[in-house]
Amino acid sequence: MGSSRFRSSSRRSTQSETDHQLGFLIPRISRKYRSLSFDSGLRLIVSLSDNQSFESPTRLVMSSSVPNSDRKIVTGPAGYILEDVPHFTDDFPDHPTYPNPLQDNAAYSVVKQYFVDEDDTVPQKIVVHPDSPRGTHFRRAGPRQRVYFEPDDVLACIVTCGGLCPGLNTVIREIVCGLSYMYGVKRILGIDGGYRGFYAKNTIHLDLKTVNDIHRTGGTILGTSRGGHDTTKIVDSIQDRGINQVYIIGGDGSQKGAAAIFKEIRKRGLKVAVAGIPKTIDNDIPIIDRSFGFDTAVEEAQRAINAAHVEATSFENGIGLVKLMGRYSGFIAMYATLASRDVDCCLIPESPFFLEGPGGLFEFIDKRLKESGHMVIVIAEGAGQDLLAESMEESTTLKDASGNKLLQDIGLWISQRIKDHFAKKMTLTLKYIDPTYMIRAIPSNASDNVCCTLLAQSAVHGVMAGYNGFTVGLVNGRHTYIPFYRITEKQNKVVITDRMWARLLSSTNQPSFMKQDKIHSNQLVGEPGTMKW
Repeated sequence: MGSSRFRSSSRRSTQSETDHQLGFLIPRISRKYRSLSFDSGLRLIVSLSDNQSFESPTRLVMSSSVPNSDRKIVTGPAGYILEDVPHFTDDFPDHPTYPNPLQDNAAYSVVKQYFVDEDDTVPQKIVVHPDSPRGTHFRRAGPRQRVYFEPDDVLACIVTCGGLCPGLNTVIREIVCGLSYMYGVKRILGIDGGYRGFYAKNTIHLDLKTVNDIHRTGGTILGTSRGGHDTTKIVDSIQDRGINQVYIIGGDGSQKGAAAIFKEIRKRGLKVAVAGIPKTIDNDIPIIDRSFGFDTAVEEAQRAINAAHVEATSFENGIGLVKLMGRYSGFIAMYATLASRDVDCCLIPESPFFLEGPGGLFEFIDKRLKESGHMVIVIAEGAGQDLLAESMEESTTLKDASGNKLLQDIGLWISQRIKDHFAKKMTLTLKYIDPTYMIRAIPSNASDNVCCTLLAQSAVHGVMAGYNGFTVGLVNGRHTYIPFYRITEKQNKVVITDRMWARLLSSTNQPSFMKQDKIHSNQLVGEPGTMKW
């Protein structure tokens, strides 16, 4: 960085000039500072690694409003907030750097401005008003001109955790290909069987030949499991093996585990980078536009819905009922319904419903059967769990190894309730279809393959550039590095007061099923779901 960019305190500047300068400086300051201090006027004094300094003429605060000192938050002019991720220089300021091998890679020689500028950030929100603050930003993903690992010194490992999801093998393949083709890394291990594989001493050697065709099959060649997270044992294994790059593919629970691993690694002072690639077929991870496997799940769900529609239209008063994935979030059910155009009713966890009485589900079924003679219902697995618990006069508190609440089969229960209700009123034929495990086990489609490739490459670029303790994700169409705590702090859910849910209601012409006195009390507070379609 040229010294002229840090001499703003030696001359008078207008406020607009100052804001312009700080807009460029904030992302760079957050990574390259040696120390931060404030003078009596709350002006920021930044000491840089090249013995230069910058004194801001205006107020600039880093992490002052966040009690957790591990969080790197920079605020700047016009409401700018950068939620940055850790970097090797935070703990090892004198860590050597090396030229990025990509600058000599013939495949990238034709690319203009292939390296991402250190100042680039991506806004979390892109819909703003003229007087809106600039808002929260995340560091843009991509290759940097300098890297913090020599290829020959790298021993990387990849682990897949939690349930299956289309695209897992593609992510594994592209991490291996990215490390090998772009950075010349030769030593890559696969951890067998999820987190417990670290301390069970199970590893698989991964190279270009091993992963060549794995994207054509579903599941994960590394195996997976729920639970098994023991931070101390895992980090002991990482340290004993000499691993210095860890790539963790998993959902919100696995990302919490990744955050714990990173924290312990940092506590021990190890030069090990930890990166997460978010995996959730339900699309319930916040901040990001969508997770890999979601497109494939919506597309495959069409097969089940089409089958249900054929069954329903082939019988008098036929009902086809399809249960789709969605423990806490109904995105798959909602988008599959919108894509199908054959669905008459969609039920999701975020939108409570009731069965009997005016405005209830049974009344709507009766109306639709009289109008059309058939009906297709899509229900997410987490919908109606309160009704099921009431009917059974008990509420299960059992959880699986990942800490998820074990759900009762709402599909079977509601199918039987519909049959019982209409048994004395009409002849009714109901076919129940549950394609859950068929969807989870298939390979990813073309769209998700591209998504997996870009996520994997972005994670590799970030780790090689020295970034640490982050999850890579697509935010407003740009790949970013997001701090672990933002990914794990809450779940992404359908907001039933948002336009997308209104579009679904207008498509199916179904009622909201919410009693008027409960509409406001059931509205979800917070940001709308992050799907940008």
